[in-house]
Amino acid sequence: MSAPPHRSPAQPLDLSKWRQAPNWAIAVGLVLAVVGGLINLKLFGYSWLLAFMFFLSLTLGAWFLVLMHHLFDAGWSVPIRRTCEHLACLASPWLAVGFLPIALLASRLYPWMGAELQAAPDHALHAKWPLFTPPAFFAVAGLCFVIWYLIPSRLRRWSLQQDETGSADCTRAMRRWSAVGVFLFAFTVSLGAILWMKALEHQWFSTMYGVYYFAGSVWVTLATVYALTRTLERVGVLRGILHEHQYYFLGSLFFAFTVFYAYIHFSQYFIIWNANVPEETFYYTLRERGTWYGVSLVLIFGHFFLPFLALLRIDAKHHFPLMAFFAGWAWLMHYLDLSFNIMPTPHPEGFPFAWVWLDLGCLALIGGVLAKVFLKHFRAHAPYPVKDPRLGEALGQYHPKPRLISGGELGETEEIEDQIDGLPGSEAKGGAQ
Repeated sequence: MSAPPHRSPAQPLDLSKWRQAPNWAIAVGLVLAVVGGLINLKLFGYSWLLAFMFFLSLTLGAWFLVLMHHLFDAGWSVPIRRTCEHLACLASPWLAVGFLPIALLASRLYPWMGAELQAAPDHALHAKWPLFTPPAFFAVAGLCFVIWYLIPSRLRRWSLQQDETGSADCTRAMRRWSAVGVFLFAFTVSLGAILWMKALEHQWFSTMYGVYYFAGSVWVTLATVYALTRTLERVGVLRGILHEHQYYFLGSLFFAFTVFYAYIHFSQYFIIWNANVPEETFYYTLRERGTWYGVSLVLIFGHFFLPFLALLRIDAKHHFPLMAFFAGWAWLMHYLDLSFNIMPTPHPEGFPFAWVWLDLGCLALIGGVLAKVFLKHFRAHAPYPVKDPRLGEALGQYHPKPRLISGGELGETEEIEDQIDGLPGSEAKGGAQ
């Protein structure tokens, strides 16, 4: 079999001068967050909630990629699995600690948690009893963080054990945990998105909100993993481990979730607006006031049309400057998307440009802490599953069958078929197929 194609060698990347970046982010973010909390504690709570939901989406999106790797017995994603495992394990206990300010400020952030609304004859609130009660709010948070610790940590533990033993039992164990985890993933992601974001306006109804948050989470995670994978290759950690199709499939999935997110977002808007029920349409009416209307247009063109049109070409997924741009662009669009969901509650007049510094401070603080933890775990273990049985296939060195998803996108399928046709008995096999 011919060797897998290689890209033109890129110059090695030296990140030594960026080693202190997480520490600087923590220091600057802490100062801005403290100043914001002293000026306006309630607005600090909303900014912290935005930053928390932003990084929670990255960890949950990475967990989803790990689950899909095991459930579909994927071969191409073996080299990037360890990166996703470490990202997924950041959700708990690290983001559980990050949830504490939200828990302490919950009565200020969520109007329905006040004693007045709890005692008042509010039909929208009582129709959602007992979920929309303070005890259920904290119980659901505890349940989510327990599950987000249990499943991802077990998957990573079995993965690391496979590095030592190479046993097939590890692969089977990870599949069993993933089979259970995918249902718990859907359940907890929906609960978290509903109780921590949608509940800011408890009168509003939407059965698609959990899927909406899920779509945006996986979208931004795919762009992030693409950039991390390329960076790790440039610094030499993953050099020689990656094949062309890791980047192609990551780019293709990013393109697919660009469409999926737009479909979910538009469907939610269309169904609610078409039904014209006041207790539902007020949500979008509020978001058409002031500069929020401009933010909605930025999301339409920036979150969908721009990446959709740019990635239509098949070779765009391999154009690293373009994909690096969209990795940063995805973070910006995801920030605006979460702002569109959270910030109209404290700022109904329009996007709070004057308070962006507080958002950035909270993002820098949480992001800096998570970056330090991620780098610590990444340095402590092998950067990829060294004894995974499908690592050879991921490298393009072995294809069990000549199929499009196994190298065909790189023009290798025909070569493999020619080699198979040259084997004794290939005519009979071909006829049987």
